[in-house]
Amino acid sequence: MNKIEHIGIAVKDLDASCLLYEKLLGTTAYKKESVASEGVDTAFFRTGENKIELLAATVADSPIASFIGKRGEGVHHIAFDVDDIYKEMKRLKNEGFVLLNEEPKFGADNKLICFVHPKGTNGVLIELCQEIKK
Repeated sequence: MNKIEHIGIAVKDLDASCLLYEKLLGTTAYKKESVASEGVDTAFFRTGENKIELLAATVADSPIASFIGKRGEGVHHIAFDVDDIYKEMKRLKNEGFVLLNEEPKFGADNKLICFVHPKGTNGVLIELCQEIKK
């Protein structure tokens, strides 16, 4: 894992939360995107070398809707940049971690993604991210 790629924050209202984070960070979202396969709308902010991803559910049975229903708004996941997501998934499985998907999925911000189950990571949902090369 190379670095923290972003921190994902679950929110109820993306537009209202974007306004809040624009004030907080002193910058606007550089990208807004829908990810139908995950049932979310996202907005990304840069602050220095770091990124924040806001995630709002677009369907009632999405993972973000479930998260907010159980825990409320807040930090949802920490994402790590990886060079080879397939290699990293294999390494983590061999170390005994449980992956939430067997194959990488297409995620927001031009990434292949995979999640690591939080039960094996002290309650923190971990996301692996590999930039899709064009």
